Amino acid sequence: MTLSTLITTPPRRWGLYAARWLAGWWHMLHLGAVALVMAMSPSTWNRANRLATFRHIYASTWQVLPWFTVLTALVSLVVIRIVLVTAQSYGLSRYALEMVVRVLVVELLPLSAAMFAALRAGMAFDATAMGLARSGVDPAAATGEALRRLRRDLVPQVIANAFAVLSLAMASSIIVLVLAYLNVYGLSPWGLPDYTRTVGRVFDPIVTTSFVFKTVLFGLAVAVIPSAAMLELLRHARRYRSNVQPGALRLLFVLLLIEAGSLAVKYI
Repeated sequence: MTLSTLITTPPRRWGLYAARWLAGWWHMLHLGAVALVMAMSPSTWNRANRLATFRHIYASTWQVLPWFTVLTALVSLVVIRIVLVTAQSYGLSRYALEMVVRVLVVELLPLSAAMFAALRAGMAFDATAMGLARSGVDPAAATGEALRRLRRDLVPQVIANAFAVLSLAMASSIIVLVLAYLNVYGLSPWGLPDYTRTVGRVFDPIVTTSFVFKTVLFGLAVAVIPSAAMLELLRHARRYRSNVQPGALRLLFVLLLIEAGSLAVKYI
């Protein structure tokens, strides 16, 4: 239930829209639990599902990993230079490396990887289902095959999207750490002791646990929310009249909520 819907809807129908909104969230949580149980079930991993998982991982991770890391490296290099020059101008050079690691590696890169994976794979909704939803046609007979296909590919898609977020975040973090060292110490190996002490001081047990847990939650959110939105769209196609992809706002809200929770745990 969006704000515009709330404003244009008579008050007597607010309860109905609130119930639909809560039902959508419950459906998302239920689908996530079902997907996790199915992923841990040995009977799920037959040959067809393993091949489907490998195909989804290849499409969502390996195909985009090279140019995502290149783009991340270019943007991060600009940010690193800005932080270093600004810190030097204020006489805070000794804090520049720690700031780069905290801001880029710990906070921005996992969120960027999650949003990129959502746009690349998780939010790639089936065009036929989207057209059906906007047309208002009764989907009872027309979407049977689409629903079966989505259920069949649900676990491989969930695993592939979660793997994509983890892989993109880890690969880009390693590249940024290397770029930060080169910008601060150059090609000299004598900066390694000071560099490892600084990075180790940033990644204390609380920050490390929060970083890993946050990245895993990002991966689960990107994997589950778009699939839940697609199933909800196919079941209630006549309700969908928005130009925004279903699940996009919900996914953005969950990602920001996870990021805010991570910041609160570390700094409050």
